[in-house]
Amino acid sequence: MSPDDDRNDGLFGGSGETRTRLPEGEGGGDDVYGGGLRRSARGGRTSSRSLVTVVGVVVLLIAAIAFANRGGDDSSAGDSDGKKPDAAATAPTGEKPVGGKNGGIPSGYAHDEQGAQSAAANYAVALGSADMFSKDLRHGIVNVVYTPEEATKRQADLDKVYSAEKFLNSIGLDKSGAAPKGTTFVSRIIPVGTKATKFDGDSATVEIWYSSLFGLAGENTKNPVSESWFTNSYELRWVDGDWKVSDFRQKDGPVPVGRDQRASTADDMAKAVEQFGGFTYAR
Repeated sequence: MSPDDDRNDGLFGGSGETRTRLPEGEGGGDDVYGGGLRRSARGGRTSSRSLVTVVGVVVLLIAAIAFANRGGDDSSAGDSDGKKPDAAATAPTGEKPVGGKNGGIPSGYAHDEQGAQSAAANYAVALGSADMFSKDLRHGIVNVVYTPEEATKRQADLDKVYSAEKFLNSIGLDKSGAAPKGTTFVSRIIPVGTKATKFDGDSATVEIWYSSLFGLAGENTKNPVSESWFTNSYELRWVDGDWKVSDFRQKDGPVPVGRDQRASTADDMAKAVEQFGGFTYAR
């Protein structure tokens, strides 16, 4: 490619273009490329180029609108199986995403794949919250989220994990799970999306991709609030009219590239946690 190629795309002209011009009439003589002919020719080319530009923009807009409205066309380019993941609106079937709350946790989900995904998202938020570090609150969460059998099995193990002095000290909390004076303990899960990898009437497997905020907001803390990314896979069962967790697995990522942004002050972070409430998630 020559240097002039960067300046000339063949439509708009430029310093790299070669032009052939003809005289307007007889007796053109030496003035073939001068005077009124040059102005007339350039003016004509400018009008043509403007028309081409306008038509091109209109065509591109029409194509873009058609593509956006095409939705989940199987023939569109996508991942390895030739499909692109479709964005699913909240309650696309018209089903109410969640009927109420049980112990402050959204509950009463639809008995379908959509309801299972909504349950997984909200249960993940509860299981990843700071309330899990309080014994009484933790017991309430576990009893709501897990199946009765699984809740009974997990309570004792979770009590050991969350009350272990070594663990609590490592994250800057006291033996009761409370943050030091002048600091705010932050533990939040922010779901990015969910997908059902298996659904069979009364059982489902749902993966949830999320970011996690965890740490202490306060001056001179050794464990400042940081962000992590995980994907959890929840095994769900339909029990007593609602979805419940029977098992789950966790893996790292996918992790996006971090932006070069200045970290907020401890005071700003503490205020954000106190002032910004969470959401009820629905698929």
